[in-house]
Amino acid sequence: MPAFPISDHCDGSVFFNPTLDGEPPRGASGLMPILRWQLSGSRARWPRRIVDPPPPGDPRAPVPAGHAGVTFIGHASFHLQLGPLSVLTDPVWSERCSPVTWAGPRRVRAPGRRLDELPRIDVVLMSHNHYDHLDLPSLRAVVARDDPAFVTPLGNAPLLAHAGTRRVTELDWFGAHTLPGGARITATPARHFSARTALDRNRALWAGFAVQWDGHHVLFAGDSGAGPHWAQIRERVGPPGLALLPVGAYNPRFLMQAVHMDPEEAVAAHRALGARFSIGMHFGTVQLTDEAVDEPEARLAAAAANLVPGTFTTLAFGETRHIRLDDGDAAHR
Repeated sequence: MPAFPISDHCDGSVFFNPTLDGEPPRGASGLMPILRWQLSGSRARWPRRIVDPPPPGDPRAPVPAGHAGVTFIGHASFHLQLGPLSVLTDPVWSERCSPVTWAGPRRVRAPGRRLDELPRIDVVLMSHNHYDHLDLPSLRAVVARDDPAFVTPLGNAPLLAHAGTRRVTELDWFGAHTLPGGARITATPARHFSARTALDRNRALWAGFAVQWDGHHVLFAGDSGAGPHWAQIRERVGPPGLALLPVGAYNPRFLMQAVHMDPEEAVAAHRALGARFSIGMHFGTVQLTDEAVDEPEARLAAAAANLVPGTFTTLAFGETRHIRLDDGDAAHR
């Protein structure tokens, strides 16, 4: 018996991205290209440390009806207040994105909010198992404080058990789970890959998540390259009032294009989704690739210049903002 359903993205035991234009996606898939890149000296120099000013907003403040409360912690970590539901996405508070504390990518800025500044967490959305998204020490702290439910793609529950939780729901792409209270979480396709070690590549699935409640829809896209899946998400789940889209970790393109969008591709994803409002993520926290620390935000601002002003932007680190979802115009307070 196969461990997982056989589909266009799984052979029963290993997951993969559906082909584009008849060719399998390339990038982040071979040791030699990665070694050549790491020896090339092409990386921009990031600051050793960035100290951000005190962030605006209060993640514990009441959120008006028809709005989503959004707090940017850093990288792909957000706190979302969606109606009565308190949600964390890919929470990472550790200093390094690594299996060890003494090596690996190190954050250049502190998390925008501490866990103790956030309200009680009901649900954690875990998009995939890379160390910059799934950090066991951070998850253990969340479980110890709040014992939330977890929703994650197929194959990740055994790893999450190491965080001390058994309250895990695994979903395949476009699989859905309804929470007590009626909120519906749908796993959405992404173009990426998974691995914690050299021996478990693509043995667990990657995804984003659409959260729907009371006629509203917020999409957390996880990690993804560009592709037709954005239009598929709009067709299957509907256009989101708010999309959290990755805009960083994109250079060099010959390695990263298949698995990470650049800002221009993120704007195209925003359009394909029909999102009312989008917020960029996956930038300015840990250096994973070549671009300068401030390049993603600058390129996003230029790429979004032809959109309705303010409809695709970023938040300051730690900022809490209330995003209006309940009318035809994207707006925020």
